[in-house]
Amino acid sequence: MAKAEKELAEIKTKKVKMTPSEAIVETLVKEGVTHISGILGSAFMDLLDLLPTAGIRFIGVRHEQSAAHMEDAYTRVSGIAGVVIGQNGPGITNMVTSVAAANQAHTPMVVISPSAGTPTVGWDGFQECDQVSVFKAITKETVRVTHPGRVADCLRTAFRIAYAERGPVLFDIPRDYFYGEVEDVILEPHQYRVDNRGCGSLEQIDQAVDLIASAKNPVIISGRGVVDSDGIEAVKEIADHLTIPVAVSYMHNDAFPANEPLAVGPIGYMGSKAAMNTLKDADVVLAIGTRLSVFGTLPCYDIDYFPKNAKIIQIDINPRNIARTHPVEIGIIGDAKAASVEIAKRLKEKVPSKQFNSERMARVTNEKEQWEKELVDLAMVEGNPINPRRALLELTKVLPENAIVTTDIGNVSSTANAYLKFNSGRQHVAALTFGNTGFAYPSALGAKLANPNSPVVAIVGDGAWGMSLHEVSTAVEENIPVVACVFNNNAWCAEKKNQVDFYNNRFVGADIQNPDFAEVARSMGAQGISVDKPEDVGPAILQAIKSNKPTVIDIQVDGTQLAPPFRKDALKMPTRLLPKYAHLDHKNW
Repeated sequence: MAKAEKELAEIKTKKVKMTPSEAIVETLVKEGVTHISGILGSAFMDLLDLLPTAGIRFIGVRHEQSAAHMEDAYTRVSGIAGVVIGQNGPGITNMVTSVAAANQAHTPMVVISPSAGTPTVGWDGFQECDQVSVFKAITKETVRVTHPGRVADCLRTAFRIAYAERGPVLFDIPRDYFYGEVEDVILEPHQYRVDNRGCGSLEQIDQAVDLIASAKNPVIISGRGVVDSDGIEAVKEIADHLTIPVAVSYMHNDAFPANEPLAVGPIGYMGSKAAMNTLKDADVVLAIGTRLSVFGTLPCYDIDYFPKNAKIIQIDINPRNIARTHPVEIGIIGDAKAASVEIAKRLKEKVPSKQFNSERMARVTNEKEQWEKELVDLAMVEGNPINPRRALLELTKVLPENAIVTTDIGNVSSTANAYLKFNSGRQHVAALTFGNTGFAYPSALGAKLANPNSPVVAIVGDGAWGMSLHEVSTAVEENIPVVACVFNNNAWCAEKKNQVDFYNNRFVGADIQNPDFAEVARSMGAQGISVDKPEDVGPAILQAIKSNKPTVIDIQVDGTQLAPPFRKDALKMPTRLLPKYAHLDHKNW
């Protein structure tokens, strides 16, 4: 080894005296962290003071729940694990919902969790809470700092697990451990974590290739793992070689380009009938980078589309997801891209000539044309004042090619699943199966931080907007120009639809009274636009994007034009046994 190389190696392994706060911040710098979201607190002020000098931006939100939603989206778009922080006790517990959502979304994230100081633990002191116990069930791991000298090591462990197991990790540090002196080495990420898992078992891949090649009606389901691994091109190779239609998993509409002839759209609630009608006849299903969630494979539009007898090949980076919800013929534990590349390569070796199946392509084309016509026909039904489907249709017409869309949970937001189309990955950020409202707007802020050059539009119902409109102040203060499209129907309409179909139009808690959201936005320093005509939806969105300023568009939509029940699988017609409630029994309506 040359002298210079030897000296460099010694420097990299030489322990340096620093404070625990400095060790944490330097580890974050090595991890490529450029910002942290949260609300400042005395518990971590020593660390906070270092951030500007370290080149790490602190994004101060208005509610800590928003912080983890922001970082969830930031990670999905950038691929870099987001970091959040808050005051011990209520600051950290305010993040429970959004961290739980990130956990179900399989999003790597590190929650820096200051906790009560060690001298007073157990005395029920001010803002004391056993945060480790609170977060155990909603994170991949809780890493507790047991000694100030271990801060960097424990933080490295948190990042290692967050990336390896694809989810949030709690890094819990007593607030007095930020102070003092430690001697440590700040390692490079490659020295303590490895992300590359390869393609999985070659034997299993060979079996998968044999099964795909012999299938009469194969269908591919492309999921978030394909997006995260940048594996879309490899999936296209497989599909194109044998003319295999490709569906995308629930609310991952960016997992395969919509402009590809073999793309049939999303499965799951309010997905594509073209995808469902194609999938129901499959004899082999190649599920790539998807856990095939229970909710994301339920019947929809009265189509029980997920095939009961198809042979499933499931590829997932997490062995816990293989065959978790549906029995598989072949399970491959591996990176979605690496496995797809290997399958494509071996498929071409087994079947050298490209097999164009004109009959299959014709059926796919026909299914898509029928579904597109139905979507437009449904949207063009008159509404008072605007059919929500028409508003979604007009929105999708004007979205730029590189636009990122975040979607909340709820009636209109879920209907958007049928209308949203993307031609590249990392463009669709949805609330997914944790199903909490208030997700889309803070997620839009995080997506914009990850990709400042792309317009970002949030689709939000008015109920969910009530949970997130306070972050307009954050957007204005931090100059994050996202567009919030608030679909205002003066009700919690996903639940209202349940009361229509199952409770004889008895509405309890469904109707809400809203202010003028455009006026509220203007009072907060953002742009506010009101829309009550369908032809004005598109121009308003284009105006908002062009302005490059935080904008809220209050879109007045018909509250009676509702999507099918959200949880039809979990509801029953009501029966009442006490005479007092007999009139509420469905048999007596």
